[in-house]
Amino acid sequence: MAKRDFYEILGVSKDASESEIKKAYRQKALKYHPDKNPDDKQAEENFKEAAEAYEVLSNKEKRSRYDRFGHAGVGGAAGGGGGYHHMSMDDIFSQFGDIFGGAFGGGGGFSSFGGGQRRRRVNRGSNLRVKVKLSLKEIAHGVEKKIKVHKYIECTSCKGSGAKEGSSYTSCHTCHGSGQVTQVTNTFLGQMQTTSTCPTCGGQGQTIANKCQVCAGDGIVRGNEVISINIPAGVEDGMQLSVSGKGNAAARGGIAGDLIVLIEEEPHGSLERDGMNLLHEAYISFPDAALGSVIDVPTIDGKARVKIAPGTQGGKVLRLKGKGLPSVNSYGHGDLLVNVNVWTPKNLSREEKEMLERMKTSENFKPNPSARDKSFFSKMKDYFNN
Repeated sequence: MAKRDFYEILGVSKDASESEIKKAYRQKALKYHPDKNPDDKQAEENFKEAAEAYEVLSNKEKRSRYDRFGHAGVGGAAGGGGGYHHMSMDDIFSQFGDIFGGAFGGGGGFSSFGGGQRRRRVNRGSNLRVKVKLSLKEIAHGVEKKIKVHKYIECTSCKGSGAKEGSSYTSCHTCHGSGQVTQVTNTFLGQMQTTSTCPTCGGQGQTIANKCQVCAGDGIVRGNEVISINIPAGVEDGMQLSVSGKGNAAARGGIAGDLIVLIEEEPHGSLERDGMNLLHEAYISFPDAALGSVIDVPTIDGKARVKIAPGTQGGKVLRLKGKGLPSVNSYGHGDLLVNVNVWTPKNLSREEKEMLERMKTSENFKPNPSARDKSFFSKMKDYFNN
């Protein structure tokens, strides 16, 4: 099922400010919060949908990519099942809970499910960036690429828990399982209370009795993973796609980072890209220009036969409609524009020179441009204005 527009989800315009986006997300999150909608699966889905929209629109870089390329620019490469719908509610709170203040619970944030204790910190893996080179043909049709990425992966010995087999976690003796410590200091204004991450457990609320010897208790090790990336048709050089959850794995079962895919377009031998259009420089002989001919023009998928009308002038632009590249947002196809150049020979035999000398005096060989014989730049201007 196609994803809804992120601006529509939050109910804001495309020129909304950061504060307006934050306010809109807060309202949606409070409306669909599970504490207010117990056992309501649709409300939970709406909550996750709003979190995904806010995650993109609150980030300048991701918002810019989304405005240019739509969902393909921020998650189209993930190939379905991505976004926040695979996350738990606590995972989402760990990323965005700080914007809600004391809306729920008494601990300065959302209460945890099944009780009113503070949220424990959830680790998040770092993002990774890779370059993927694509040919024009792959860009035209879209492609699935499988790449091997060297990164942090889940430790297979402890299955990411960080604990030695048969061992278990124990509640942190410093924070008593809350993941945070509170310190009260006396000032001339009275008592001041501050809350910070527990230094003993790092906000986890738990400590490991016996650490895994393979990963030293981190739950992650360096390794390789083959990742399949579905790249949509019409992507551009320099565009970035985001594959959710395929970055570095997080310590002790946290949320994995994202894989950022940078598109690098390989040059084509005969075609040059200009947005959705393709440009080709065709060269014909003077006799072909004067008498007319048929030439082969390269396309993305092979060749096309193009008729050259008698009396064709150098600089004439032939348009092959729909033979360009598709829009990444499925807004149609561009065209293939063929610029016809009349080739002037550089080396002539004595007989050829004599033939051309006789032609010079003919009235038909004297330049006589009409209003229809515009320059190449004028024709290009007319094309794009239409």
